[in-house]
Amino acid sequence: MTTHIGIIGGGSISESHARAARELADVRVAAVYGQNQERVARLAQQYDATGYARLEDFLRHRPLEVVAIGSPSALHADEGIAAARQGIHVLTEKPIDVRLERADSLIAECARSGVKLGVFFQDRTAPDLRRLKELLSDGNILGRLTLVSARVKWYRPPEYYGASRWRGTYAFDGGGALINQGIHTADLLLWLLGDIARVTARTSTALHQIEVEDTCVATLEFASGAIGTLEATTAAYPGFAPRGTRRHRRHHHHRARPRERRASAKRRDAS
Repeated sequence: MTTHIGIIGGGSISESHARAARELADVRVAAVYGQNQERVARLAQQYDATGYARLEDFLRHRPLEVVAIGSPSALHADEGIAAARQGIHVLTEKPIDVRLERADSLIAECARSGVKLGVFFQDRTAPDLRRLKELLSDGNILGRLTLVSARVKWYRPPEYYGASRWRGTYAFDGGGALINQGIHTADLLLWLLGDIARVTARTSTALHQIEVEDTCVATLEFASGAIGTLEATTAAYPGFAPRGTRRHRRHHHHRARPRERRASAKRRDAS
């Protein structure tokens, strides 16, 4: 049975959603909706889907069983609620929305409409993290966890914010380094260690000319009794290069060169 998915967005993350859907044998990208019609048309053509300029028309496309929301964060709840009312399952990018009451409204509407609601927290599917989850859940292998440290020390250049009309704004982004980048690590802490009972935090806009924070440090007290820290920033130059990029490969190449020189010297000695 084929599942037909609709893409809401049109930006780079929506391209990732469409690409991931195409890699699944029983999933087909059926429709694309977004505010940038040039991007929508390009994505629709690439995946042999139907492009739409109006959300209402997009949600009437059939067959359509699920939507993947990759629009600006402040639009997630409204678009998800509209989809749920049409009986369509909702898979949204993080965060669910930038306001708690809107997030609660989306959760309630999906429950009322009898559809499933999911959030793109793909780090939970990483094999090493799934194994760690198993070890922690067992309780007898690693023992009682007492201390955790989590760090998201990234860098985003000025154009990352400057070229976007919504990134770095309270109205559409809802926050900065924590709600946008650090949210995946915060989710992993909750998934692996359980509820947090108390948080003490400090944020600052240390580098970028934006409304929201680009740096955050928090101390965490878990319900289990464990304590920890969380650091998140987009101001740590040069940051970690995305996997697969030229800078990522060059970084690992340079790290390997001393070992290569030693191996070469050993071969010369042996000869």
